[in-house]
Amino acid sequence: MPTAYAPSPASRPTRPGALLRPSLGLAAIVLLLFGLSYSLVATGIGRALFPHAAQGSLLERAGQVIGSALVAQPFAADGYFQPRPSAANYDLMALAGSNQARGNPELRARLDQTRAAIAAREGITLAAVPGDLLTQSGSGIDPHISPQSARIQIARIARARMLPAPRIAALVAQHTEGPQWGWFGQPRINVLQLNLALDALSATNGLH
Repeated sequence: MPTAYAPSPASRPTRPGALLRPSLGLAAIVLLLFGLSYSLVATGIGRALFPHAAQGSLLERAGQVIGSALVAQPFAADGYFQPRPSAANYDLMALAGSNQARGNPELRARLDQTRAAIAAREGITLAAVPGDLLTQSGSGIDPHISPQSARIQIARIARARMLPAPRIAALVAQHTEGPQWGWFGQPRINVLQLNLALDALSATNGLH
């Protein structure tokens, strides 16, 4: 007589929806553990160890947020230091460089135009214009300029603010940051922080 064949558990057909429950459970665990818990823990550690940076390195004046130390912003008045040009128009939602190659004629034309404008504004020769005041950073909102870029602006700001140029030069020196960890990068100056210090200096002299 033929014997009854009992299929092994592995060969039995899977019931519809049998894998749905464990799949959803695994998805929920991964979502909560790696999606939510990891983010909360990382954010908490960041706020505990680096509270200022975790909040965006915001800068305040008279209790009002006026910008971030990580983001450049334009200054129109002659009495302020000017930042690097921005390919993103200083827009946080449009961070980007120009992505123009060095041989691009549009790039060369823009550099020549910017160089001429800066030379006329600061009363210096075309050759004396620092390169970082001509080029746009990769992010489009680099908040720093080189000490040389700050120094060529001192005479203009001294005239606009009616302050002695040596006092502004001393302020520039005070706000010059060295290479990162003493090794990486070049000396630099945060333009927004320098301009805030410049306003404070003018206030002590009854000027603005």
